[in-house]
Amino acid sequence: MKGKVTLITGSSSGIGAAIALKLWSLGANVVITGRNEKRIQEVVNKCQNRDNQRALGMRADLLVDKDIEQLVAKTIKEFGKIDILVNNAGIGTTVQLNDQKYIETFDEIFKTNVRCIQVLTKLVVPYLEITKGNIINVSSFEGLRPNPVTMVYCMAKSALDMFTKCLALSLGPKGIRVNSVNPAAIRTPIFQTVTENDKMLDCVEKYCKTAYPLRRIGEPEEVAELVAFLASDTTASFITGALIPIDGGSLRADLSAIDYINL
Repeated sequence: MKGKVTLITGSSSGIGAAIALKLWSLGANVVITGRNEKRIQEVVNKCQNRDNQRALGMRADLLVDKDIEQLVAKTIKEFGKIDILVNNAGIGTTVQLNDQKYIETFDEIFKTNVRCIQVLTKLVVPYLEITKGNIINVSSFEGLRPNPVTMVYCMAKSALDMFTKCLALSLGPKGIRVNSVNPAAIRTPIFQTVTENDKMLDCVEKYCKTAYPLRRIGEPEEVAELVAFLASDTTASFITGALIPIDGGSLRADLSAIDYINL
């Protein structure tokens, strides 16, 4: 990864932060983004100073097209290129079809989890053509299996998975690889955020210990290891269009839908 420039969205916490720190540890320059400047700086500070290697923190609201444009422009201004794009930013929901705010929430989920990625990827691809770079989309195992409790989130991640496969076919002849990682439950703040329940992560972790074949929840660093593998031009040079579960075996298990509200 030495000398590579990596742009990682949603990298101020959780999986995105773990990815940024992993790629940094391998010698890459990293662009750390999010909406919370304090958390962005906390991740930047964890990247120890090294010669000829930089961690750039940049606040950006991906719901605002101008912010996306500025994010790409500043990355190019600071580094002159982009080698790796990690589309990690996303949000979840437990909204149901009969909820009053279903359509409003549907639009928000698809704008964040699908549309924003289209806008950013479209802007970055010309630079990836020059570097023969690659794209890694952070999807979810819920894009691969239905869950009525998180229906809209499932649909959005399924759309992202199809984007991965179609884009891999489109960009392959240009030397750009496109892959997806599909995590199951990972120890991040998303569970509390989605349900507004401070104890939800503990409930999900307890569920994983019973239901997942590996009998535990996943860790952000484990997803980061997979992303680093896919981002490498040596270990994954012949892999594109892949959707790779990192799920503790849960896709092969006989699981009922997780009720994030009443678990």
